[in-house]
Amino acid sequence: MQIKKEMTGQQAYSRLTALCARSEHCQQEMLEKMRQWGISEEEQAEVMARLISERYIDDERFTRAFVNDKIRYNKWGRRKVEQALWQKHIDKDIANRVLNEIDDEEYLSILKPLLKQKRRSIKADDNRQERIKLVKFALSRGFTMDIIRQCIDVEDEDEYLD
Repeated sequence: MQIKKEMTGQQAYSRLTALCARSEHCQQEMLEKMRQWGISEEEQAEVMARLISERYIDDERFTRAFVNDKIRYNKWGRRKVEQALWQKHIDKDIANRVLNEIDDEEYLSILKPLLKQKRRSIKADDNRQERIKLVKFALSRGFTMDIIRQCIDVEDEDEYLD
């Protein structure tokens, strides 16, 4: 069994800068890594201050990238993204500012195809049951009721036009 040597603050800084150069990370992720490496709280604070001052870590920049990825690629709604940001200890002001920049049309353009695809796979006895299942699905993806209603009402209108 090999005994793990504790890492110094400088070694942690080097590893974290390499990590941050590859992708965006938030303060919480970096603090967690340093805790796992056994870095003292004093050294953690020093390393974190240096990472922030040298712009390796910027929570607002991270939040913009995170929100963009989760909405466009993972097809998450606002509520699910908010919760994920909360888990990463992102300041609520930053999270709200970035999320408020996204307009409802973008959420609609993501949710409509999701609901259309889901509607094909739903087995329901009647229209009401189908709507309930679609709403539950959209809620589980983190979309808000106002956006869901807009999409489901449009979907229902489209269905009658076909």
